[in-house]
Amino acid sequence: MSRPKRYFDRAKKRKGGFNRSHQSPKIKAGADAGLKKIFAGIGVPGQKPFKPDPFQLQALSAVKRSDCLVTVPTGAGKTWIAEQAIARILKKGGKSWYASPLKALSNTKYSEFSKIFGPENVGILTGDRKEKPDAPLIVGTTEILRNQLYDAMYQGTTLLTDFVVLDEAHFLGDEDRGVVWEEIMIYLPSRIPLLLLSATIGNAKVISQWLSAIRGKKCIVVEETKRPVPLYPLFFHPSGTLYPLLVRGSPGKGRLSKKVAAYVSSSRPLYLSPPHKLPPFGDILRVLNKYRLLPAIFFLKSRADCDNALDLCEEGLRHDRIRKDERSLRIQELVAHNPHIARHRQLWHLEHLAIGAHHSGQLPAWKLILETLMTEGLLDAVFATSTVAAGVNFPARTIVFLNSDRFNGREFLPLSPTEFHQMTGRAGRRGMDHIGFAVAIPGKFMDIRLTAKLMKSPPSDVSSQIKINFSMVLNLLLSHTPEQIEDLLKKSFATYMMIHGRKKRGLQKPAEDDHKQLWQDFVQHLDFLKETGYATQSGRLTADGIWASQLRVDQPLMIAEGFRYGIFPDNDPALLAAVTALFVNERESDEIIDKAFMPKALVNTFFDVKKSLSSFSTRMSKKGFETRPLILQPAATLYAWTTGLPWEKVLTIAKMEEGDLAMLILRTADNLRHIRTLKDVFPEAASAAATAIDLIMRYPVVMDYE
Repeated sequence: MSRPKRYFDRAKKRKGGFNRSHQSPKIKAGADAGLKKIFAGIGVPGQKPFKPDPFQLQALSAVKRSDCLVTVPTGAGKTWIAEQAIARILKKGGKSWYASPLKALSNTKYSEFSKIFGPENVGILTGDRKEKPDAPLIVGTTEILRNQLYDAMYQGTTLLTDFVVLDEAHFLGDEDRGVVWEEIMIYLPSRIPLLLLSATIGNAKVISQWLSAIRGKKCIVVEETKRPVPLYPLFFHPSGTLYPLLVRGSPGKGRLSKKVAAYVSSSRPLYLSPPHKLPPFGDILRVLNKYRLLPAIFFLKSRADCDNALDLCEEGLRHDRIRKDERSLRIQELVAHNPHIARHRQLWHLEHLAIGAHHSGQLPAWKLILETLMTEGLLDAVFATSTVAAGVNFPARTIVFLNSDRFNGREFLPLSPTEFHQMTGRAGRRGMDHIGFAVAIPGKFMDIRLTAKLMKSPPSDVSSQIKINFSMVLNLLLSHTPEQIEDLLKKSFATYMMIHGRKKRGLQKPAEDDHKQLWQDFVQHLDFLKETGYATQSGRLTADGIWASQLRVDQPLMIAEGFRYGIFPDNDPALLAAVTALFVNERESDEIIDKAFMPKALVNTFFDVKKSLSSFSTRMSKKGFETRPLILQPAATLYAWTTGLPWEKVLTIAKMEEGDLAMLILRTADNLRHIRTLKDVFPEAASAAATAIDLIMRYPVVMDYE
């Protein structure tokens, strides 16, 4: 595989152009004399028999007799605790549930646990995959576990497990999905021991006190603040010289070293690149390579930056032939069953330069290949967005920061201590490195003083993100009266934090009012369900409310109304998939679509649905509930994919990156799975939904896990 000469000409011109016009310094590798001893410590530790750390043994002992919250640095070995505890349960003939936030992480754990406990003993439930659901050990996403708790409460049964592990438990504070973690903690029967595995969090004791209060049993906190691999922070001067970022052994919040402080205080500091331009990553890699600081993960602002960074490394590093041949052979093995990936536009960089880009705009199969090569030590660098820091086993010797803020989906905000520690947690591979490094590169969007402060900052507190939504209300009403639900809301972490905060301030406000906001929110949702015929005036679900509760999706009432009006195409799987995509889309407006991809049946169905639901949508909006516009593009995209158009053609209709298209399809499939459960009420639609799922869940959206 080779690149034409014009490719290199373009890359050099682009790189040289901004360097000359902005007089960026010529980079020459150098290192402060004080780093000589630090760099001498770089190397690979000798092989030693595994010996569990004290915190691991403490947690294993604690979970024998109580709930346990383990909060330790990323990469410290949390999973070992879960493995040993699960093994103990399995040996007694019991069952365990291991819940994780990501489908990709669930797939990884499923593979790992299958090797440890035997494939016959491990099942997986992620929505996309359902294998051996009756196995003694189930690995799955937190949403699946929460839904199983809903079902158990409705049926008056108990969850068929003897032990639950909630991985990445700090997701309790995630703005979008933290409510799922909180619901699980509230609904889980106290007879089932709970092991929570978390990155370091600031208020672990408060969380444990809350859990002890609502579950009626002690929750023991096991904390470890020491990293398994020490972290050394560095500053990359625009000249190419590496300096210690902090004064060695400085107490408190971290004091900048003398030369770095002088640079930061300069009235006109030199940068490696002008604003909104990327620095010469090829030169930076050569500096890091000289001092044995590779492999590295570069955290960049955007997907586009990650992709464009590859072209700035065009000359590459000098690799020995054996390692390059090994990488080429491994890539051939990984893409052997992935013809689309074998044509990936970035495969050349991967094979010849040992670099790659990793972000949510890419297909899961591509990201898995990068993670595999990086883990096996076959890559020098990965350019990634901050999403790689959470929940993916993706370590390196060095992580490199170019920005001290991150985009949260709406705006750029300064990195929090937790976000920063998750990123630096990828630096230093246990068993592979004596020391890990975090390198700060100065630029317009890099606050060096903030970065120094974050290096020494304690982890952030986790706050409750519980919020009332129609899916939650419908499912709780299946098995609880409104009065019982009010008692459940009193058990929320949000309510506990209000009480805790009030006590800290010495206030004597009546405790019964602390859940008032949540309760009012619930009542507002319940009143709307009563007005629209999904609940009776006494707060019991009607027949419509009962089947609507099975729509555990973002917009259950909009989909339920579509069925009520009889406007969904229940005899055409492709049209049903197209309509379902309307309710997972997050775009605000349509783009121009070629008429060739808008058959009359699709257009007519779209406008029928939009017109029929417009009054209900308006009614919801007037009551203060969020609604989303229904636009044609996602429907046209799913219709094209379901009817068999090639992936490349569907991308042109979707006008989005591959990873975003895959996510649209996967989320549509999730919604269709819930429609499939309505077979007793809408058998034709349920059948069409099942067929549609089979049609859209195909390569390259899904991978072959065999």
